[in-house]
Amino acid sequence: MAGFYKGKRKRNLYDPGSAKPFKLSRSKIDRYIECKRCFYLDRRLGVDRPPGFPFNLNTAVDTLLKKEFDLHRAGSTQHPLLEAYGVDARPVPHASLNAWRENFVGVQFLHEPTNLIITGAIDDLWQGSSGAYIVVDYKATSKNAAIEVLDQPWQDSYKRQMEVYQWLLRRNGLTVSDTGYFLYCNGVTDQKAFDAKLEFDLTLIPYSGSDDWIEETILKIHACLNAEEIPRASFKCDYCRYIQVVEEASTK
Repeated sequence: MAGFYKGKRKRNLYDPGSAKPFKLSRSKIDRYIECKRCFYLDRRLGVDRPPGFPFNLNTAVDTLLKKEFDLHRAGSTQHPLLEAYGVDARPVPHASLNAWRENFVGVQFLHEPTNLIITGAIDDLWQGSSGAYIVVDYKATSKNAAIEVLDQPWQDSYKRQMEVYQWLLRRNGLTVSDTGYFLYCNGVTDQKAFDAKLEFDLTLIPYSGSDDWIEETILKIHACLNAEEIPRASFKCDYCRYIQVVEEASTK
């Protein structure tokens, strides 16, 4: 096991004694909510969870959707999907949109009470006739049933994701609608053949978010980062449970 930790990250770790603002991504906020121990090991001690495999097909879908909506953004036209769903909004240009979409840049805001820079990269930004901006997040998957609601426990992280984006944009001076949209692309598998193409059913799912929880959570995260003791493992965390089982097995 010792060899596994030779690659432990040394950079971008939180230092309680540093006056430099520390970047904290939307995904790391969700990590804290999932398991405080895993979060602390990662951001404070440099021991992250084992990496997952990249979702290259999902990335391809995101890229093509951005290109498609950007055509309507440039032409100031309505997208047919929004017309079909009767959504009073359209993709609009913004000087910061490219930066806000870029991973490791995204929308940023310095939370002065904690000196944490909160970041999150959005997929798209629409605007309603009232002038309020609308956060849009793309999701790609392949399931037999149509995806029309977010009713699974694991989709709670999607909802928090939307709410962090809304919070960040508001802190950047934008008037943001409570209602955002998840654009779900569901891969169709009932075709007769592949024919070198994958087709998707598109559904637009509205979600009314609330960012009331974010301020308090950032303060708790700051306190966690400044603590000298490693938090207890969460009984819901598969990673912590795995480590516990391995330790128990190795001592028998």
